[in-house]
Amino acid sequence: MQTVNYSLASLVGGETQIISSDEGYVRRALHQNISLEEYEFLQKTVRYIGVSERFKDVIDLFKVPEGETPAGFKIEYNMKENQIMEIDLVRNISYDKNGKKRPTKFIYSADTANPYEVEPIKHLIGNLTCNPGIIYDLFINNPKANVGHKFKTRNEVMGEISNILGPGCDISVEVNNPFADFSQILEEAEEFREMFSDYRMVIKVPHTGPVNADNVGELLTGNKKLSTRWNQGTTKDYLYGHNLALKLKEHGFRVNYTLMFEPWQTGMALQAKPYFINSFVRQRFGVTTYINGLLNAYQTTYDDRFLQALRSFMIEWDFLSRDDQDADLRLVEKVARETVEYRKINEHEGFDGMDGVRHNLRMLRNSNLDDTRLIICSIEGSRMYPELDKLMTEDEFKDMTDRIVITTEPSYLAQNTSAPQIITYQRRFMNAANGEK
Repeated sequence: MQTVNYSLASLVGGETQIISSDEGYVRRALHQNISLEEYEFLQKTVRYIGVSERFKDVIDLFKVPEGETPAGFKIEYNMKENQIMEIDLVRNISYDKNGKKRPTKFIYSADTANPYEVEPIKHLIGNLTCNPGIIYDLFINNPKANVGHKFKTRNEVMGEISNILGPGCDISVEVNNPFADFSQILEEAEEFREMFSDYRMVIKVPHTGPVNADNVGELLTGNKKLSTRWNQGTTKDYLYGHNLALKLKEHGFRVNYTLMFEPWQTGMALQAKPYFINSFVRQRFGVTTYINGLLNAYQTTYDDRFLQALRSFMIEWDFLSRDDQDADLRLVEKVARETVEYRKINEHEGFDGMDGVRHNLRMLRNSNLDDTRLIICSIEGSRMYPELDKLMTEDEFKDMTDRIVITTEPSYLAQNTSAPQIITYQRRFMNAANGEK
């Protein structure tokens, strides 16, 4: 049994020396513990300890305080020629500063572009996600959030958030128009990379389905409905996002492959080698619940008015196209039944809306993408986070919690730190402190 603790500092002296030009950097990592076996091996093997060029770049770029390594990086060691051991910093948001792991295997993430909301949660998260809707609709053009219209451009907002978060958080951002010419997309992505650095930069790429550069205008005018059903597009259009993700990866970007609602999307999404995949939960669960209710009403009464209501609902939520106002009611019933059965809302697998989450964790477990994580997003309401919280303790997924990132608005995460009895006990404690009975 090992009763003496060893660290990298234990190696220094005698025949093992720090490379003089690297000394200020090396001393940031000498506190790292090593086992007796590692100590004995390294003592025989290593003559010089230095750091990688990346180690120096990270420390200098983020102006890390003396004696520390930053959050968001794992400390690794590489044996080089001439008996040199090189200390490296490898991007990994599972790690807090000084090479310590975060308190939990899963990671929290903020889904916001509001710097005022980011500030109080910055030490508790390892990722931030946003998109044009979050940036412009929910913050820049929202006078209640963007007080005094202090922030006027996307770059101003994201620059401020970048400064608040520091090196420990990845930042996922999306270009304004995924259907633009690739050179324009690349230029926009490079602007973000310059702002955040390669270490934090993650580019969001959306699944595009049947939407393309020619028909996307339909979503912006008139009733804003698409004339093409979700399952009647072309192969080229369906795979546009996949190929865009691969092209951006070739240019050195990590990709957050987003707009993932159905489990059947995941296998092909993984072929794009993403850094993040997603499970969108809230809207999908709400829609499923409504469809299930109308379908049950029809199956109880056989009143076609329920199918007519379903047809209108399916057009509103894009199960059917804008031109399907007269779609056969038998088709409507079929789509409703298949949706309810697939999403398993009446079974344990999907009663909580988490069937897609369970599926995606299983898919990740059986993939060869060891660094890919699942972002569970679009969650809100009184039951959704508590149900997700319980899912993460299910025996089946104990080995997968380190692949989970939970992202939602900071206010929703914060809300789930509270409980009614906190008020009850605070009342008692504060009155006791005031000397009252």
